[in-house]
Amino acid sequence: MVDPASPRTLSRRCFNLSITAGAATVCAPLLAQPAWPNKPIRIIVPYTPGGFTDQMARMVQVGLQNRLQQTVTIDNKPGANSIIGVDLLAKAPADGSTFAVVIAAYAANTTLYPKLPYDPRKDLTGVSLMGVSPLLAAVNNDAPFKTAKQLIDYARANPGKISFGSSGNGSAAHLTSELLKAITKIYMVHIPYRGAVPALTDLIGGQIQLFFDAPTGLINQGKAGKVRLIGVASDRRLPAVPDVPTFIEQGFAGFTGSTWAGMLAPAATPKDIVKRMSDEVGRIIRSDETRARLDAMGTFGAGGTPEEFDAFIALETTKWAKVIRDAGVKAE
Repeated sequence: MVDPASPRTLSRRCFNLSITAGAATVCAPLLAQPAWPNKPIRIIVPYTPGGFTDQMARMVQVGLQNRLQQTVTIDNKPGANSIIGVDLLAKAPADGSTFAVVIAAYAANTTLYPKLPYDPRKDLTGVSLMGVSPLLAAVNNDAPFKTAKQLIDYARANPGKISFGSSGNGSAAHLTSELLKAITKIYMVHIPYRGAVPALTDLIGGQIQLFFDAPTGLINQGKAGKVRLIGVASDRRLPAVPDVPTFIEQGFAGFTGSTWAGMLAPAATPKDIVKRMSDEVGRIIRSDETRARLDAMGTFGAGGTPEEFDAFIALETTKWAKVIRDAGVKAE
């Protein structure tokens, strides 16, 4: 007996109907949809090439191409503290062809900029937290303090005598420094720079005394003896600099600050596509090869679910919103 619902019977019926009017309407539901991904994938990086965000995006690019058997391109769209690139993602087709890699500024921008061109909660959805990079604290070699405790004691005894640099107002480095001020009840002068490189240059030169930055920018400088690394803003030490203690170990309970990288998608992207991309990113992040590269960068690999990343973003947004409001931080 022939099954009227079998694929072969349906195909024959569809072929027979193809010579009649309305065939497309009848047959369309019977045709299989093309499997994702059926066209090249673009990953927007809302920063210039070479930085932490770009490095994290390119770290998964090749792996995604191999696993998905599709072209994956990196599209750097810097500007406005990542807002330009994120807005492009929010307005991109939600068909699984466009994603973005963002960092901690994404969570802070919700408070720093009351009138964003996109709604983070309605227009975007998390795909996967890729890695967390706790900030390192570096001081000038000639500074009159060599440990985190000595730094805080000196700042208390000399209000306003210590100046700290950051890569810009509202950056992870700036907000982490403001959190340290709040926890320890000290006063230091903020000197914002347009990027981490000029801030580090002035730290080495003695124009500023303290600078928090992602480990990728400070590990080699510390090992070369150009700056002194005095603490990690984390609950665990970094494998790349195991001799540098955390601030928590040094008596500053609850003090953590980091930059991080994670992948986003337009909110209307089908959930099965978001989950598939999340799974693939997680497999790449958890591979031995990627783990080794992340360790060298001072970054803890993650690779969680979309729901876990959304929850992480919510916590980060709340945490830094309080710091921004309490310190009166304004966007540049």
